[in-house]
Amino acid sequence: MKSPSPTLLIIDMQKGMSSPTAGPRNNPQAESNIAILLGAWRRTGATVVHVRHISRAVGSAFWPGQIGAEFQEALKPQDNEHVVEKNVPDAFINTGLERWLRVRDISELVIVGVSTNYSVESTARTAGNLGFQTKVVSDATFAFDKIDYAGTLRVAAEVHAMSLANLEGEYAKIVSTEEALILLQRSNKCKVIPTDLDTDKRE
Repeated sequence: MKSPSPTLLIIDMQKGMSSPTAGPRNNPQAESNIAILLGAWRRTGATVVHVRHISRAVGSAFWPGQIGAEFQEALKPQDNEHVVEKNVPDAFINTGLERWLRVRDISELVIVGVSTNYSVESTARTAGNLGFQTKVVSDATFAFDKIDYAGTLRVAAEVHAMSLANLEGEYAKIVSTEEALILLQRSNKCKVIPTDLDTDKRE
């Protein structure tokens, strides 16, 4: 019997991602939206999976033992929540994540985290290709400024929007935080939507 609720997959919400050295970014409300979703999933007892990046590059902020590799305090896993450690952007590569989901008959994923055009996009592509019903939450993900191949600086909002466009309809469905909460509500037939969700601050 397949899991009645989608699984929340939180990608790379580590302290290094909030460092000023990471560069300009978009969606400053992403962390609060992830916290809202995480709280809703926990209240319903739905499955939560945390992914963190452990770098193989010496000197990286995400090298084992570095503060940057630690989970952000507000989004730390609970003891009953699964943790996946990865060394490349795609959370399915060399991690056993697919098998972990399959043996639990999980077929639907709601993906949040960072960064949109790296770990989020690569993980969502694989999830879609593997046949998971995949949703990516547009306002609970974010990207950083990036220089494109032609040498033009693309601001984070542009990088984010293009990455979501790459996924939409091909590998995943793009949803908002509100829509993700509605998905959870419908699957559990209970009310979980917080009343303090401030949509006016969304980008």
